[in-house]
This record gives sequence, C-alpha cells and structure tokens, in this order.
Amino acid sequence: MLEIKFIDLFAGIGGTRLGFEQACKELGVICKCVFTSEWDKHAQKTYQANFGESPAGDIRSILSDDIPDHNVLLAGFPCQPFSIAGVSKKNALKDPHGFACEKQGNLFFEIERIIRDKQPEAFLLENVKHLRRHDKGRTYKIIKQTLENVLNYSVFDRIYDAKNVVPQHRERIFIVGFRNAEVAKNFNFPELPEKNPNLGSILQKKVANKYTLSDHLWQYLQEYKEKHRKKGNGFGFGLFSRSDIARTLSARYYKDGAEILIKQRGRNPRRLTPRECARLMGFPDTFEIPVSDTQAYRQFGNSVVVPVVCEISKEIIKVLTTSTNSIRSGKKRTEVVEVAHAF
Repeated sequence: MLEIKFIDLFAGIGGTRLGFEQACKELGVICKCVFTSEWDKHAQKTYQANFGESPAGDIRSILSDDIPDHNVLLAGFPCQPFSIAGVSKKNALKDPHGFACEKQGNLFFEIERIIRDKQPEAFLLENVKHLRRHDKGRTYKIIKQTLENVLNYSVFDRIYDAKNVVPQHRERIFIVGFRNAEVAKNFNFPELPEKNPNLGSILQKKVANKYTLSDHLWQYLQEYKEKHRKKGNGFGFGLFSRSDIARTLSARYYKDGAEILIKQRGRNPRRLTPRECARLMGFPDTFEIPVSDTQAYRQFGNSVVVPVVCEISKEIIKVLTTSTNSIRSGKKRTEVVEVAHAF
C-alpha cells in the first residue's frame, strides 16, 4: 500500500479534498493532507467542523518553506475573475477582471510559486469553463505556458459537465499536471459514470416553510423574467420539477434562489435547502453544515462537484502508485512509503 501526501489550496469547504480522499479510499491507498489554506473565516468554520483542522489563512502571506513537502497539490483557485458572470459584473462596475483583478485574479501565480518551490509529483487544478476563453484565450495561454514551459510539467486539461453524476449542469475545467514526462504518458482523463440522476434524487421529503418564496418575491421574479422575455433575452428564474436537471448552482443563490426553484403543487415554488445544495454538489449527508443558510449557499455554490474530483483523482493516483520510481525522483521529493499494493 502507498501513502500519498497532498495539500489543499483555496480549499473552500474541502470539496476537492473530499473527492481526493474518496478516490484514495476506493483504490486502497493511504493519503494524508499535510497542509490546507483558505482565507474565508466562514469556510474555515465549515472545514474545521468536517476535517477537524482549521486551514491556514491567505496563501499570499505563507512562505513556501512553511508548506510541507507533498506528492500532490490540489487547488481550485478563485474563478470569479474569469467567469462569464464575474467578468460581466466587473465590466459593469468598470473594475478589472482576470489577472488584472488584484484581489483574486493573480492568485494563480501563488500556485506557480508553490509548485516551483515544492516540486510535487502531480497537481490538480479546477476553474470555470470560461477560463479557456477569457481575454480571447490569452489568460489560459499564460497559465498553460507557465505550467509547461516555466515549471516543466506535462499538462492535460478537460472540461466536464457534472450532469452525469449529479442533477446539475455544471461545466468546469480541470487541469492535471505531472512532473515526470514519462509518467504523464500513462494518464488519461476518465469518462464519468452514466448515472444521470434527476432532482428528485436529492430533494428532502420535509422542507421548512421558510424556503417557499413569498408572494412578493415570486411576483417580482415573474415580472422580471417577462420584462426580459419581451427584450428577447433569457434572463430570469429557473423553475424545475423532480424529473429535471438543474442549472448551475452559483454563489449568489443566497440572494433569491432564482436560478433553481422547485415547483410545489398549490404553492409558490421554493428554493433548495442547504442540505439539498450539498447533495447537488455530491457531498454526503454526513457532511456538517455549521453556518447560516446564507453562508452555506455561498459555500456550496463556490465548491466543486465531489464525484467529478473523485473520478479524476483516481486516474492521477493510479498513475503515481504504479510509477513509484517517479515519485522518488527529482530534486525535491516526498518519500512515499510502500508496503504492498496492487490494482
């Protein structure tokens, strides 16, 4: 059996960690998270409740020497500066986006710093689909050239729609890299299992009345949608039944729940509960939600789909654990303890 040490950057509430640990468990591989970073205090609270540890804060203030050596780096660096909605909002406010966004856009270069200094055997990064097209493709070109030509990693990328494993259209780009080019030849992105669940599979049987829209809010949303329909665009709420697949859950869901409203017989539609949002992202029901509904909606809307991360992680782990020589090679290394292992 092998032990893989990993770090979890821009960890949020730990969805990426959860997927990676589940992959290791399914493959019979021991893994250990040796460092976590997340700046949001509410996300830190949720992370603490579920993993028994509080993440370090802003990665920009953490020296590379203070980060333990590791085999795999996991990071879902902030996507708002590159998302369609995020760019549109910043354009409307005449604020910079992408790498020009000082608060979030340049955090990729913190990942570059840590990969350069710590030399992990592999990494897994996640971001919005629009990252590929942002700034006419120049943003992603810089990212890929940095990973390949500056850091000398073999890099793969693929966009997944999570609808195969959760009842939600959610397209995200995943970027995988390996330090050893020979090892990288054994990697292929997996196909997601064709489960194709519908919303009925994640809905709770009993839901508090507070999640049903008020007459005032429901009237407003209908009028707003009709106004934009007359203008020829599709802005407005999304109304779904148990047999449907939802739109993408976003961090703004806490505002009015308009993107995913559930039909109710004889009543106004309702928003999803935080537990239903957790299920929509593939989190198990054992996952604790110790924060307010508002914070929970933000956290799950910003998170990753756990089963997608799990499937990709399994392929990364298989490559690493069947190529133990590569794990032990290189200037920087983290020794992997091998007892006995077979897939």
